[in-house]
Parts: sequence; structure tokens; C-alpha cells
Amino acid sequence: MDLRDCEELLKVLDSCLSRIKWRLRRLARRRLETDILALCTRLRPVVLVDYDGIMPKLQENLSALLFLAQKESNDLQYLRIMIFDDMAYIIHVKELAEHVLSSLSSEQQLTLLDLEQYPMKILSPREENKVASDLVLIQKLLSLAFPVEVEKGHMPSVLPPLGKPGEGTSHLNAVGLANLSGHSAPQPADVIDLSSFLQDVRITLPSLNGWLLGYPVTYLFSKEHAEKASYNLSTKSLRIFKIFICRKTSGSQLYENELMSFTVPCDMSQRLDKEPWIEAFLVRLSEKLRRCEQIWASMRLEMEVKESHQQSVVL
Repeated sequence: MDLRDCEELLKVLDSCLSRIKWRLRRLARRRLETDILALCTRLRPVVLVDYDGIMPKLQENLSALLFLAQKESNDLQYLRIMIFDDMAYIIHVKELAEHVLSSLSSEQQLTLLDLEQYPMKILSPREENKVASDLVLIQKLLSLAFPVEVEKGHMPSVLPPLGKPGEGTSHLNAVGLANLSGHSAPQPADVIDLSSFLQDVRITLPSLNGWLLGYPVTYLFSKEHAEKASYNLSTKSLRIFKIFICRKTSGSQLYENELMSFTVPCDMSQRLDKEPWIEAFLVRLSEKLRRCEQIWASMRLEMEVKESHQQSVVL
């Protein structure tokens, strides 16, 4: 993808949004554009669409948008809509497959913060934890749904074949997916519902999101202890890490937008951007930016503190 492709893609999105009459607020539209460009340039494996509307209307709008836009832009062909319970995501199937593979092979270190204990603590890599085991289980299920064939240049061998919006939702299990060869063209996307993955596990969706969305730190807690986890976190002042990226244009302007943000308790991030987990995260992200430097000009980190108010926070 080059700069011209990027600008054409934004025109396609704008046209398709008008055709389906999805009236996004200005900030939500900018967020959607940034999220889709981040996926297409493989800065992120997954984005959570939580900035306009509620289910099922949000799912219908996303489905209609991608179905139309994929007809006009090949750069969108590896994008899919994924559902976990009542949350809607857009995924890049190849980047998600590699994200899962690197997590399972420990190539990409993830910091797990156990919220069920007080004081909270970072789990050691060898420490046994049932909720962490559930995270690995879901990662393995996703690796079956979106496998990577290393010998074929990390091409996924499974791309769910999906139909037009309104023709039904694909409820996929870890088996029974349509197998396509590494040379097959992906099919137009509708919706992949993986809510069944969460039925028999202790882990909560917020804990899964920390890893799924590519954050370097994941808050880990079970469904049984969600209230306790919320209270424990509410006793801590939180440091908000915001990642901004600057997009180039064919003119002289640069557009800066927020790529992502996540929180970490202040006492776990006293060294600010010198903490090992944030340093490793920024190195990985910088390497991804260099792969598409014709589109992204720069990246910067911004930090702010949210003081504790001694009341339960929503997780």
C-alpha cells in the first residue's frame, strides 16, 4: 500500500459511508478511518469499534460498509468483522494470525497484571494461573480459526467465506471452517461470531481485549472476581499511555490521530517510558511503522495520570 492507495481508500470509505447512510459524528469518522488504515498497514491486528451505536445496529452498519468497500478496494480484502458477545471488532486476518502465533510461541512478551490479588502484581512467566491458562486456550482456538502457514510466507490457510449483509451471521467453531489454499483470493467479508469461545472459560472479555487489541499490559481477572478486580483497580491512580501517529498526505499537511490508548497503575509504571514492557512495545510498533513509512510520518507517546477516587471502576 502506498500513499496514493491510502488516499483512494479514504475516498472509498467516505463514499460507502454515504451510500449506506451511516451518519458518523466527525470524531467517530476520523477514528474509523484511522482504525481501518492501521489495520490495512498492519500496525494493529484488531480494533474494537465502540465509538458509534450499539449492537445489533453497529454490526449491521459495519457489515454493510465492508461489503461495499471491499468491492472497490483490494486493500480491504483481508479485513473481517468479528464478534465476541456484544462487542464488535474489525480484524486483519493475516495480522491476527501472526499476532496469535507470536503470542503462543512467546516471541511477543505480554505483561499480565493480576487484579484479583491485593496488592496487584505482575505474574511471572512460569507462575500458574487459571485465568492466564484460559487466555492461552482462547489463543489456541484462534490459531485454529486463523492458522498461519509459515512455509508460504505467513499466508493464512483459512479465510471464512461469507455472504452479503443480511444473509445471516457465520457462527464459527474451531473446526468446520472452509479451507482455502494460500493462493486463493479472500472472499467478501460479513461477520464472524466467536462468542462461543467464551462460554466455558473463566476469563473476562476485558482481560481478553488487553491482549487482542495489542496492548503491552493486560489486566487479568475472572468472571467470578470481576467486582473485586474493579475495586482493587479503583484504589490505584492510573497512568494513561496514548500513542499518536502522524499520517502523510499528497500535499504538505500531516494528520495526527490517536492510534490507541491503555492504562497501567502508576506504581507499576514509575519509570514511565523506560519500563521494559513499554520499551519493547514501542520498538515493535516502530518497526511496523518503518514498513509503511510512505504513509506514516511519525509516532509519539503521551502520558497523563488519572487519580484514584476510591470507587469501583468499570472494566
